[in-house]
Amino acid sequence: MTTPSTRTDVVIRTYGPGQVLPMLDVVADIWADAHPELVDNPGAASLGLSVPALHRQITGHLKHTGLALVVAYAGGTPVGFAYAFPCSADYWFGPDLVDQVPEAARTERLMGLCELAVRPPWQSQGIGSNLHAALLMAIAPKWSSLLALPSNRRGQGLYARLGYTYAGAYSNTPDGPEFDLLLLHVQAAE
Repeated sequence: MTTPSTRTDVVIRTYGPGQVLPMLDVVADIWADAHPELVDNPGAASLGLSVPALHRQITGHLKHTGLALVVAYAGGTPVGFAYAFPCSADYWFGPDLVDQVPEAARTERLMGLCELAVRPPWQSQGIGSNLHAALLMAIAPKWSSLLALPSNRRGQGLYARLGYTYAGAYSNTPDGPEFDLLLLHVQAAE
């Protein structure tokens, strides 16, 4: 499926699980461009914030039914991507946070937004918002949730504009980085 962006020269394409593996290097390259502060940072790599970790993360998530990858192209060049999948509240929030989110977010269709990245020259042009909208269209959730580093000001700003609110602090491992768990009631955002 192809979705036009607000920019006339940007097209967003949606890929299903069987089409993701051939796109791994493309999305890893976009991720690396969007996160230069993490790429050559051994501390970030030790926390699982690296291109190899992204490869492992995406490959591991392919088991989830309904996974969708969206890629923004400008003049045929990939400039942004996002991916998500429908998931259970227990899986996404974990035992420490599941009881802290609204009951509806635990019982209605939930989308776990795993990554959203746009190359720096293309940021602040509506591409991230359009990638997000394409995922919502592909997955049709009632709720969406994601993890964002508190230090990621551009990402935090985008997620706030999209209507996400803080739901709690989250860490996938005891020694891992602390993320902000953000939550969006999709019905309220329409």
